[in-house]
Amino acid sequence: MKLLLIESAGKLKKLKSILGSGWNVKATMGHVVELANDGEDSLGFTLDREHNQVECRYIPRGARGKKVLAELRSLVQQAESVILATDPDREGETIAWHLAQQLRLKNPTRVVYTEITEKAVRSAIARPRPLDLNLVAAGRCRDTLDKLVGYKGSPLLWKLGNGAKSMGRVQSATLHILGEREREIQAFVPHDYWSVFVDYAEEFCAYYAGKAVNLTATAAETQTSDDAADPKEKQVESVRVLSQPQADELVAIAREHPHHVVRIDSSTTTRKPPAPFTTSSLQQAAGSRLKYRSERTMQIAQSLYEQGYITYMRTDSVQLSEDYCQQARAWLQKHDPENIPQTVARQKSKTGAQEAHEAIRPTDVDNTPDNLSVVLSQEEAKLYSLIWGRALASQCQPAVLQKTQILSRSKDVFWQARGQVVKFRGYTVYWNDIKSDSQLPIVQQGQQLTLLQADAEKKQTVPPPRYTEP
Repeated sequence: MKLLLIESAGKLKKLKSILGSGWNVKATMGHVVELANDGEDSLGFTLDREHNQVECRYIPRGARGKKVLAELRSLVQQAESVILATDPDREGETIAWHLAQQLRLKNPTRVVYTEITEKAVRSAIARPRPLDLNLVAAGRCRDTLDKLVGYKGSPLLWKLGNGAKSMGRVQSATLHILGEREREIQAFVPHDYWSVFVDYAEEFCAYYAGKAVNLTATAAETQTSDDAADPKEKQVESVRVLSQPQADELVAIAREHPHHVVRIDSSTTTRKPPAPFTTSSLQQAAGSRLKYRSERTMQIAQSLYEQGYITYMRTDSVQLSEDYCQQARAWLQKHDPENIPQTVARQKSKTGAQEAHEAIRPTDVDNTPDNLSVVLSQEEAKLYSLIWGRALASQCQPAVLQKTQILSRSKDVFWQARGQVVKFRGYTVYWNDIKSDSQLPIVQQGQQLTLLQADAEKKQTVPPPRYTEP
């Protein structure tokens, strides 16, 4: 019988159903060994300066590690062959290397898949590879750095007597970022300002735009994708007025002088689809839209991955497999043919992205959120709906927006109103990141306007927010 070693027990049932009776699938439950607590400063490793290398000493990870290794050694002796199928990332490669060392596997066989489907798993087993020693080195380096920073740095903190108990490779850097933001908040001095506006009987509201306006310029469309932003609309404001007397003067001018339209701008713009999810953007979107904490988002995503519904959820890539892109086009051809772009959409990754595997996506586009709602928990269904919609949206047509701007004038003061109407929904059918329509009435250049109200709203600048989770 063949032995397949994986990390998480959550995958056992799915993998056993795929591989059948000729396989024995066992989970290590994560790392089985750790650096020993011996040597200088109990680091468990020494630096061999002569050969420019680090010599590490590993021991079983507690009683659980000893028990798992003992069981696996027994199974290895009985197995026809052993395949290492730990997670497809740096940690997974490192765990596979440790298993090969501890179980004394000669020429260890490694397979990698990013989705738990029959096609992906059998394809991976058909194409085994050696261990990637560069990934292993990266994982071991992280382990040694964690211990080096913690064991060497923490005693320095204790001497400060400020209550700090430990230093960490990640936590100390994070604390530095939090400290910088807190200093910004403490140094912030709030200032009052006023937003001045007018309401017209023609059924639109305009905001103070200044006393000098470029009458030939039109506002350019800027596209931003901020998954962490609150999807609620941002409040509209005028050009900031910095004193009460100035605000009162502008209101008086608006009330005492006639208003007329000086310019009407109308333009058609497009909004490109967002990229499919990376780990970071999934956490941000789930936080803003579902109010899930990052840790909870990853727990739910892990469950969806183990059940075979999404690809591996730890990735910094926005690339999608050719197979999925063709699946998506076929689905759109059947259900939404107007949304098919002329060419397959390709997304650009951020500079420095490792792109070890593709973006987070559904393993089968035909597994729509509605189809899976009966088999997933409520939390799983909500997160899956985000992933399914975002991946499909990335393969759709851009949205088409009709933007309108009306510029009016009273005496030497200009007032501006902006409107936006979605003319073609495009990708927003599946991932809506555009605010609701704000349609302006039809008016003519030079037309006199009837003032209903002119007023000023006092506001105050606010400091940068603290970093939070939902």
